[in-house]
Amino acid sequence: MAHLLHFISTHSRACLMAGLAAGLLLPTLATAMAPWLPAMVAALLTVTALRIGHNAVRGAAQDLRWGLGAVAVLQLGVPLACLSVLSLLGLAGTPAALAIVLATSAPAISGSTNLALLLGLDAGRMMQIMVLGTAAFPLTVLPVLLLAPQIGALVDVMTSAGLVLLVIFAATGIGFFLRATFYPAPTPAQIRTLDGASVLAFCIIVIALMAPLNAAIRHAPAQVALWALLAFTISYGLQAATLVALRRTALRSVTGPLAIGAGNRNIALFLVALPPETVAPLLIFIGCWQLPMYLTPILLPPLYRKALFDG
Repeated sequence: MAHLLHFISTHSRACLMAGLAAGLLLPTLATAMAPWLPAMVAALLTVTALRIGHNAVRGAAQDLRWGLGAVAVLQLGVPLACLSVLSLLGLAGTPAALAIVLATSAPAISGSTNLALLLGLDAGRMMQIMVLGTAAFPLTVLPVLLLAPQIGALVDVMTSAGLVLLVIFAATGIGFFLRATFYPAPTPAQIRTLDGASVLAFCIIVIALMAPLNAAIRHAPAQVALWALLAFTISYGLQAATLVALRRTALRSVTGPLAIGAGNRNIALFLVALPPETVAPLLIFIGCWQLPMYLTPILLPPLYRKALFDG
């Protein structure tokens, strides 16, 4: 098993593409896995916590001055700004508006450290951003949920936020315990094993996330195309905007990880936090949302290279 995980770690980019392809080309498998999505999201958080360890949390705490500010802007400022614009346009009650608000309010995906490595960026900084964002998520998402018209009553919002907090604490606590127990001082080989496990979990969950997309492609391809266009616009637009805005500032050293965190958000967290009837209209979008994220290390290296290394 260790050899397999080392192989997966070494070939992360190809494994990500394989997971995406499996989700699209094996609809029966994707459909069978779909009911397990909430449990898989929690398991992915546990694997991520196992990979990063509690020491990363201490490392993230040392960068609170810029880290918390960045998280507040990305997970609170951006979605509230989007919600304000959509409200002025009279679109706040549409499914597309809910997709935009939820996508921009989520923290960086658990696999963002893998994306940073594939793009040649500082994975340690990326890990700090992901840890801080995930820890702060139950607090930053509360105002967004309160203001989003589709979410419902205050009691529903509080229940959703509380469930998110419970899942995050339970999953990360288990992961940190396993790390402290079995890998207190991991060797380079063990790190590769943990990296492989993280990539594998990342690849497995996307298969289930593709299930609604498979059916929609056959019955409503135009709708899928529109959702996919929205997903690519949000993800790549946020990454490009972050790179342009920060590359010549005091935050230049963390601009790359912040750009990854801005455009690659863990919207799947809402699958365990919101009622099924609330997220049901967004299942196709959630499937489409995986496309720009998994294709980031394939399509965007020139953008990152131009902004951070050639500019």
